[in-house]
Amino acid sequence: MTETLVEVIGGVDTHADTHTAAAVDTTGRLLGHQQFPTDPDGYRQLLDWLASFGRVRQVGVEGTGSYGVGLYRHLHAQGISVIEVDRPSRKTRRRRGKSDSIDAETAARAVLAGTATTVPKTRTGIVETLRVITTTRATAVKARTAAKNALTAIARTAPEPLRSQLSGLGTDRLIAAAADLKPGFDMTEPCTATALALRRLARRCHNLAAEIREADLDLELILRELAPDLLARPGVGPATAAQLLITAGDNPQRLRAEAAFAMLCGAAPLPASSGRTDRHRLNRSGDRQANKALHTIALSRSRHHPETRAYIDRRTRQGLSDRDIRRCLKRYIARELFTHLQNALRRNTLQTPPPAQLSTT
Repeated sequence: MTETLVEVIGGVDTHADTHTAAAVDTTGRLLGHQQFPTDPDGYRQLLDWLASFGRVRQVGVEGTGSYGVGLYRHLHAQGISVIEVDRPSRKTRRRRGKSDSIDAETAARAVLAGTATTVPKTRTGIVETLRVITTTRATAVKARTAAKNALTAIARTAPEPLRSQLSGLGTDRLIAAAADLKPGFDMTEPCTATALALRRLARRCHNLAAEIREADLDLELILRELAPDLLARPGVGPATAAQLLITAGDNPQRLRAEAAFAMLCGAAPLPASSGRTDRHRLNRSGDRQANKALHTIALSRSRHHPETRAYIDRRTRQGLSDRDIRRCLKRYIARELFTHLQNALRRNTLQTPPPAQLSTT
């Protein structure tokens, strides 16, 4: 008689310093749980521990885009199928309590039951490069906006004659004028301190603007190589194209169809029918940054794209509101750009060597 090989489903609750893993078999029997450090040795120990129970079929990992990204990369490189698992619902936590081992077991059972099916982003290709550049750019944009607001507020309440000198200027002219101020040397005078503060804020705005331009140039250089067809579509710029690629991820097999991409972007309308009422409502879930990118493209096309202008006029005559028209536009843009996204990601995948396969002998 031959011994039947046990198939193991793993679940991992991830944290900054430790990962807690749980193992269950295909019948749902808990095989054990254990804690491991978050370093390459800890990742190897975790996988060896799971494999000690039998053949590892799948591993559910909570937080593959944050604390669990290092573990996911290690498992993916070893050919292990990894599933992204959401944190346990409040109902489950009220019923079972909260601990790392309970969360890890819940993750494993979610994979076993088929309620967790999301394939994580690999985060090992050129899209990860776009993500870190976009994240840095976003922080610079936010900081520049804060600096502009502070500059405007201080200029409006500045002592005379400084306030009169800067009043009535637009934002760009105000920044240029404040950057050229020459404060005095007596810091006990409010006018001197205000002029110095305004000059610092203006120069901060200039530095952040230069940083944003550099990030835009980096994104454009990458995208002209990675996705020139996507960048050539009406209304699509480097920032919006990069965000849509980041949302899709490096591995194009995550998205089965354009409807899945639209749902991921929060652009797919949700049914809201009841009784004799047959309608759809706006989708407020999904990746809001991707939804913002689609919204930006829709606004650009509504102003400068003749076909989009004609579509808006036709739908307006049919009685649709501006909000419904924008929703339809974002849905159509998601459908149109999905093919270009997939083609770009497939070309990039073909140029990337496949991960090593785990030996079962």
